[in-house]
Amino acid sequence: MTAQLDIDQLLDELETGLRQVLSGRGIDAPLLIGIRTGGVWLADLLSKRLGLKTPYGELDISFYRDDFSRIGLNPRVKPSSLPFDTEGQDIVLIDDVIMSGRTIRAAMNEIFDYGRPDSIILATLVDLGARELPIQPDVVGRSLTLAADQRVKLRGPDPLRIEVQGGSA
Repeated sequence: MTAQLDIDQLLDELETGLRQVLSGRGIDAPLLIGIRTGGVWLADLLSKRLGLKTPYGELDISFYRDDFSRIGLNPRVKPSSLPFDTEGQDIVLIDDVIMSGRTIRAAMNEIFDYGRPDSIILATLVDLGARELPIQPDVVGRSLTLAADQRVKLRGPDPLRIEVQGGSA
């Protein structure tokens, strides 16, 4: 069974929370970086909603995963693209779903290979908890608790939609 969540409501929550965090930290020109694939779609939307002039960056963390030797390389790996210098910058790292924290750890490792930012704000559309690493998002569209047989999947980019798959919900 598949249930859809209201993507517009989640995006509104994410945007509102991000604006509050940026304002609270005095950041008026953040650089957005999306983690492929869903995070890139979200970075595109948030960049437009926030009226940012600097293009957003795209990370493919495949080479930075801690399970790379176990799962192998995804055949669709593309190089990351950061059209700006990260050194001394305020970065907003965006992913669609956070669960264990391992994807975010890999993304931060890659960002630091480009330079040392002043700060990294983590924004995720959905937080599933279940951390294996002590990494928490600063901004979340929604926190969900799923049954063991359920998964969340962001589909898109046009139309963008988020689905809860499996289970009896």
